[in-house]
Amino acid sequence: MGGAGHSVHFLDACFLCRKPLASNRDIFMYRGDTAFCSDECRSAQMAADEAAERRKARAKAVTHGTLPAREAEGPPQERGKVRAGSIQAL
Repeated sequence: MGGAGHSVHFLDACFLCRKPLASNRDIFMYRGDTAFCSDECRSAQMAADEAAERRKARAKAVTHGTLPAREAEGPPQERGKVRAGSIQAL
């Protein structure tokens, strides 16, 4: 079963590190059909997915103008400060 017609099954290798998944070891699943060789690989993918979702939500909020005022103004230590050579519109 080789060649161009062979498709890789989702339980053949870890989604993150591509390490082959042994049939006699635990397989850690995430989101239904994503298999991982260890809890560490699964946790790393979950953290990456959460960070991507936060970035996407923040970008959507900025695009639609729904970003909370405190975030739109910047970090608290930067509010009210003006850099030399910059223009502040009031």
